[in-house]
Amino acid sequence: MTTTDDWDVVVVGAGPAGSITALAALHERPGARVLLLDRADFPRDKSCGDGIAPHVLDVLDAVGASDVAADLRREHRAIGTLELALGDLSSTREMCRPALVIPRERLDARLVEAAVAAGAVLRRHRVRDVQVEADGVVADGEIRARVLVGADGAQSQVRRSLGRTLPGRLALGLRGYAPTPSSRVGRQVIRFAQDRQPSYAWAFDRGDGWSNVGYGEILRDRRDRRDRRDRPTHALMRERLEDLLPGSTEGAQSWRGHHLPLSTAGWGSVQPDGRVLLVGDAAGLINPMTGEGIYYAAVTGQVAGRTAARADEGGDPGRLYRSEVRRRLRANLVSTAVGGKVASHPFVLAAGLRAAAADQRVFDDLVELGLGPGRLTPRVVAGLVRHAR
Repeated sequence: MTTTDDWDVVVVGAGPAGSITALAALHERPGARVLLLDRADFPRDKSCGDGIAPHVLDVLDAVGASDVAADLRREHRAIGTLELALGDLSSTREMCRPALVIPRERLDARLVEAAVAAGAVLRRHRVRDVQVEADGVVADGEIRARVLVGADGAQSQVRRSLGRTLPGRLALGLRGYAPTPSSRVGRQVIRFAQDRQPSYAWAFDRGDGWSNVGYGEILRDRRDRRDRRDRPTHALMRERLEDLLPGSTEGAQSWRGHHLPLSTAGWGSVQPDGRVLLVGDAAGLINPMTGEGIYYAAVTGQVAGRTAARADEGGDPGRLYRSEVRRRLRANLVSTAVGGKVASHPFVLAAGLRAAAADQRVFDDLVELGLGPGRLTPRVVAGLVRHAR
């Protein structure tokens, strides 16, 4: 097969996972030939809750993009107050490490710019086919890579080309932007539903007069045809959002829906051996407790970029990548899988809110579990038992 392009690393998808992959590869091996492919031009909107945990900025520091992390911290106000609620129960506390709320249109464009400034080449191209060969990977019969990274989202064409399916459940989310009412200025608010469990509505103040608002719920079973009939419509999701957070849809615009492939404790089955690496949503890495995915995108992008840059040093890239991701995320993935299951029971969720309201340390542990690399700590388990009713 004759190809026209030869690259050390080809990254399909230039969202946070893809751009951080490129940054990590170039940080590990300056001068590497790195190609970023995306089907869209930037800036472009992307459906997301827009919450950026501080751990993501830590990863940017680690891949040589400290200037980007500093710019983001300076340009966007940190939101430290988190309010969690279920019915009449609520827990409102300050997070030990405040988060940023950055529209993906801005975040993704900034990360792409950083990757290009570091030496990556950005090209608009929609990948439709991936063929694995003995010494490389060929995309669409013309773009060859020593290692190809699939960072092309929940509906990843790269993953499909490999014949890989995701073992976890799907969630469905709807996001919009609405003016921030005075009662929610400086707050990230999550209100869990008491029916249609597990589901919740959110309103995250961006700090510029607008909030990211939305509603999401886990679908019963992607393989169950009855589940397809029961899936909520956009109209129903907006109605549910308004019921849970009154006034949050007033003046709202830019509604976008999205699917979220939720992670499982057995994530490693998704990643094959060989020269194709799957990162972020394409790897089915979305926190099943919160729907958070940017942290996983950053971590897997960092590991994938380093692994791809070292491909010439020997060893199977897919196996090395899978091993390192497991080392870094296994405890978290097991904990979130367990947490996602037990939190579907309202009495467990209520006990968690009481425990968080009673103890800042429990609150901090739960935030770390939901937004970063945290795990179910003995303190959290003891708090659940103590506050169960």
